Amino acid sequence: MSATAENPPAAAAATAVATAVAAAVEDRVTARVISDDPLFRKIPVALRFAPEEPLAVRIVFPAGLSPENTENEWVFPRTLLEAGLQAPTGTGDVRVWPCGRVQAVVEFHSPEGVAVIQFDIAALRRFLRRTNAAVTRQA
Repeated sequence: MSATAENPPAAAAATAVATAVAAAVEDRVTARVISDDPLFRKIPVALRFAPEEPLAVRIVFPAGLSPENTENEWVFPRTLLEAGLQAPTGTGDVRVWPCGRVQAVVEFHSPEGVAVIQFDIAALRRFLRRTNAAVTRQA
């Protein structure tokens, strides 16, 4: 007898977990730190979406950028990122706005200061399309 026939609820739960795992989205992109320095610094950034939190996106900076040598993860509404590609948006810790036709700026506010990071709009749109597809598959 198969495991499914013996224990249908467990098999259904395993299928649900496999579907959720398959719907996770992660894109690795290169962003630019905007500062007073005339030469901008490129950094690797992970854009993440978890199906358990369909309204949120995560931007994760590598460990080497923080004094604690740990990844720095920012979680904020997916709609904020989407809207910020069209017009300035956000009033809290994260603000997003288009910068010309091909760039977008994401500004992060924390007690330690402000970080201004520039992304290619195409990379952010590609990521958002993948998150929207993941949400659609889940529905």
